[in-house]
Amino acid sequence: MPLSRKATAVIAAVAGIVFATVLLKSGFGQPANPSPPPASVPAPVPASNAPPTVPLEPSQLDAIKIGAVGTYTFPIERTAVGSIDYDEDLSVQVFSVYQGKIINAYANLGDDVKKGQPLYTIESPDLMNAESALIAAVSANILFSNELVRATDLYGTNGVAKRELEQATSDANTAEGAYKAAHDAVRVFGKTEDEINQIETSRKIDPALVVPSPVSGRITARCAQPGLLVQPGNLPAPYTVSDLSTVWLLVNVTESDVPMFHVGQPVAAKVMAFPGRVFDGKILRLGTTVDPTVHRLTVICNIADPKGELHPGMIANFTIAVEDPIVSVAIPTTGVDRNSDGTYEVWVTTDRHIFTQRQVKIGLESDGQYQVLDGLKTGELVVTSGAVFLSNILYAPPSD
Repeated sequence: MPLSRKATAVIAAVAGIVFATVLLKSGFGQPANPSPPPASVPAPVPASNAPPTVPLEPSQLDAIKIGAVGTYTFPIERTAVGSIDYDEDLSVQVFSVYQGKIINAYANLGDDVKKGQPLYTIESPDLMNAESALIAAVSANILFSNELVRATDLYGTNGVAKRELEQATSDANTAEGAYKAAHDAVRVFGKTEDEINQIETSRKIDPALVVPSPVSGRITARCAQPGLLVQPGNLPAPYTVSDLSTVWLLVNVTESDVPMFHVGQPVAAKVMAFPGRVFDGKILRLGTTVDPTVHRLTVICNIADPKGELHPGMIANFTIAVEDPIVSVAIPTTGVDRNSDGTYEVWVTTDRHIFTQRQVKIGLESDGQYQVLDGLKTGELVVTSGAVFLSNILYAPPSD
């Protein structure tokens, strides 16, 4: 018997409730065995104090050099800039000892001369007077000598009185003394015995007074010209002769360094004309007055120059050891990179592949070596050449 519509609706509603209850109990729509979410792991954060490192490929190692840190002996020195000058103790202004007019000048500027070599001659009135007196004395000596001989002969035959013989003897002795004095007076002018004998024999005056060089050296100044009137001591001197086997180095040192310098200390000089050459010398004397404007003291050094290579006016670098040298940890200057803030960095390695940057404290510098006051120990492996290469790699911008 067919069911009514009302009964059918009731049956459908009951069936829907039963189906829904079954679904809820079975857990339909819920995740089976849910697991807790994984714990979050923080990302590694690089240490901010770790020194930077740079790895190099084998092909890049050719750009650097690696070596062990060693020691070096650093001299304690002071340097200054000076100039070369003539040694005034060996530089002579050649004056004539008598007034006169220059007849001939034999030496030129730059000539090397020997001691006693004639430099110039003058026509000296004083020399002419001395030679005239010599010629007169020669004649008088001959005359009175002959008179003495004749008086002696006649006295033996009672031809003259004893008084006349004594007078002749006195006159001859006086004439001989006058001759010797006149002879010596001419020799004072520099005339040789042969020249004096020639004057006496010829009875002719030689007005040329020869002025020789008093020392061996080089002509460093010449004012002598034929016809120039010269007088003893009147500047400028006709010639100046300097012994250039040694020269002076004049340097001005700072006032604070003055106590470090002493007479006799060895010095080393270098000039631009001879790069790499060192000219040895020593301190000759210290100035007595400090320049109040620049507060520097002049130090005079003797520099040996046997070949005459140093010329006055040359600029020279002056180096002097003021204390005993010290031995310290050292690294070549090519292994150090200087930062813009004035600090210094080196690159240290243990495996010759990875290089670590390290800051060091630098002291003295000598012959391509830096004194390391702090930051390195002997035996450590460091980059000895090519530090800038590694720094460029570290700070180079990333390539696209």
